[in-house]
Amino acid sequence: MLSRMLVRSSLRWIRQHPWQMLLCIIGVALGVAVVVAIDLANASARRAFQLAGDTVAGQATHQIVGGPTGLPETVYPTIRRQFPTLAAAPVVEGYLTAPALGPGVYQLFGVDPFAEAPFRPYLAGNGAVDLAALLVEPGAALLARTTSEQAGLQPGDQLPVQIGARQTALRIVGVLDPADDLSRRSLAGLVIVDISSAQELLDNTGRLSRIDLIVPEAFDLAALTAQLPAGVTVQPVAARAGTLQQMTAAFELNLTALSLLALIVGMFLIYNTMTFSVVQRRGLWGTLRCVGVSRGQLAGMVLIEAFIISLVGVAAGLVLGVVLGRGLVGLVTQTINDLYFVVTVRDLAIEPLVLIKGTALGIIATLLAALAPTLEAMYTPPRTVLRRSSLEERIRRAIPRLAGGGVGLLLLGGGLLLIPATADTSSLYIAFGGLFAIVIGTALLTPLILMTLMAVLRPILGRAAGMLGNMAARDVVNSLSRTAVAVAALMVAVSVTIGVGIMIGSFRQTVINWLEQSLIADIYLSPPSNVANRIDTTIDPALPAALASLPEVEAITTFRSVQIDLPTGPTTLVAVGSTTDRGRRALRFQQGGDEATWTAWENGAVLISEPLAFRSGLGVGDTLTVRTDRGLRELPIAGVYYDYTSDRGVVRINEATYRQLWDDTALSSLAIYVREGYEVDAVMERVRAISAAYGTIIVNSSRALREGTLIVFDRTFAITSVLQLLATIVAFIGILSALMALQLERTRELGVLRAIGLTPGQLWGVVLGQTSLMGLAAGLLAAPLGLALAVVLTYVINKRSFGWTLEFTLDPTLFVQALAVAIVAALLAGIWPALQMSRTSPAVALRDE
Repeated sequence: MLSRMLVRSSLRWIRQHPWQMLLCIIGVALGVAVVVAIDLANASARRAFQLAGDTVAGQATHQIVGGPTGLPETVYPTIRRQFPTLAAAPVVEGYLTAPALGPGVYQLFGVDPFAEAPFRPYLAGNGAVDLAALLVEPGAALLARTTSEQAGLQPGDQLPVQIGARQTALRIVGVLDPADDLSRRSLAGLVIVDISSAQELLDNTGRLSRIDLIVPEAFDLAALTAQLPAGVTVQPVAARAGTLQQMTAAFELNLTALSLLALIVGMFLIYNTMTFSVVQRRGLWGTLRCVGVSRGQLAGMVLIEAFIISLVGVAAGLVLGVVLGRGLVGLVTQTINDLYFVVTVRDLAIEPLVLIKGTALGIIATLLAALAPTLEAMYTPPRTVLRRSSLEERIRRAIPRLAGGGVGLLLLGGGLLLIPATADTSSLYIAFGGLFAIVIGTALLTPLILMTLMAVLRPILGRAAGMLGNMAARDVVNSLSRTAVAVAALMVAVSVTIGVGIMIGSFRQTVINWLEQSLIADIYLSPPSNVANRIDTTIDPALPAALASLPEVEAITTFRSVQIDLPTGPTTLVAVGSTTDRGRRALRFQQGGDEATWTAWENGAVLISEPLAFRSGLGVGDTLTVRTDRGLRELPIAGVYYDYTSDRGVVRINEATYRQLWDDTALSSLAIYVREGYEVDAVMERVRAISAAYGTIIVNSSRALREGTLIVFDRTFAITSVLQLLATIVAFIGILSALMALQLERTRELGVLRAIGLTPGQLWGVVLGQTSLMGLAAGLLAAPLGLALAVVLTYVINKRSFGWTLEFTLDPTLFVQALAVAIVAALLAGIWPALQMSRTSPAVALRDE
């Protein structure tokens, strides 16, 4: 009987307060949606990489790989002769752009169809594929059916493509239509040609990217390795793929942590709503307790309500998360393309584990947020439950304990941040743990600070606005159980905006200063690159000599940029030609940098960037082990310099040393120094005219190159701005929820004020004054917390994530903007409650509930 009574009372209350329940559900939904969207975007990027890897690697277990330019194609027939039973298939890989297929980068995949059957079944026995044409017709290509249909291409059509400086056209001779959906999705990013066509298109005649192998368990790998030239090795496919995926681990962890902040803000909202639902029914529950309802029954009802709310909110959050994920996956994959490696698949993959994680987080967060209201329902004595002020009295008594807990969490967070950093992600988890401890600790201090702030402002507002100003400050303190939580939620959201904004601003200014120092040449030349994070194509080696004949040119520095494999993962190696004194001043050193550094570099030592030094633990005096075309070499490290090109690290080597160790004469880019007395713009026009005879060459001034770099930088942090906005929206709903709750709770009080002469306009003033004070308090509290977050993000999180040292830049306008956002958000949230209060008739307001 009692259980039925509780269920009926709960359902009646929910029917009478639908908007309050809706706001709580929205809080759960938004928090879950942000977490799910980020996780889905990250998982989709990982899945895209895995699908592409599985499709191009097929059934291969191992790969024979070479140095920066691949391996000689003569290795393949040697393997076939020496090990005739071993399944082997040569592969040539590169990237191209094809406007007819849509924006983005597509992978050029050169294969030998006769060797493909054991590896990639979709290339064997497919009636839609004309293998003979693929082999005998120059420029013949295969596309996935989905890609060809979207582009409106049929077999026989021409496909214009650009590969580096070269523009050409491929002829579609067939379409691939695998039976399984996963292969169809991954093939959407491939353009398949035969080996010789790929070598010609990539200007890589006589070289292979790799040789795929299917190695039986009993096979002697040592015997195979003995037949390979120096600089060529055998690697397991799984190990190589795992190394690449580890490159993005820190990036994904940073996004996940930011999404969890939105969930924390949502927990404040849930707590506020559940607390008010308990407070509203204190009289009813006091009566129920008097007629025999137990504490456990009341607590069970509150938790069941919270559980039902969490289920509805989670369901809505999962749907919204999928929608947000579809928009965010493009930002995530673009960032991965800019910083790490190319991901050609951009579809959203719905991972069940991500949905399960979002469901669990939403339910657990809701139940944790409802725990305090549940205890309130359980342990409030029946004789005091009828007094509406008892909760506020208990909150005031709990303020010292909350403040003590807040101080304890702040100390814990500081202690975690002082733990020495390591290059793996474990120290990053510890750092984020310290960051979250500081955020929660500050939130626990909010009631005490809010009371102190209102005590300071109340007399000032009383003198400035009279009774209404005094009432606004008083009401904030009198309803501390709701206002403190709402202020804390908004404070966390705004502080995240400040902290992330300062970190991004510091990062951006650091990059600007670095570009100003490093891009000191007057003109830079490079071929069009298909990969944002490196130059993957070459220019004609004869071009520097042609340009050197210009009387306006003082000096030319050549660069060759390639990828090498180090124990820390794929790393950029830059071979630098003759370096002028101006060129040497382009590097700012963390270790070394004196004349001895440059002398050692000229004699075969290398310079490594700060991120590589952080990840590898190496420095000046150590040696870097590198696999070259002459075998393994121990290269001494002469200096560690600041660099923001890649968080994986960069190795700079003298061009002469590079040519001795690798069989590679190609050039990636040029830097031109113009003699004094000549206009750079005029010289650029002459350089363009000469370069036109050597293919498509991009000629940029240092200023244009800086601007292009900053465009990539801003694109990288676009997703961070989206997360900041979502967290602020959740906090805005928290303020709205708190104010609507206050409206309902203070109906009789405001009815009395209306009855004794308070006009609707004055009522508006009281309500909006209260919301303004809440926004002001949130903005003021967010400033020191945001500054602390900025320091942690800049000097701890960023360093442990990417290995960069940033110059801390403080922009005062960011604090002003954040304060304005807090006040405006609170004011906007107060408009609807103020409108409802002003419209309420005094007679209705004074009527007994």
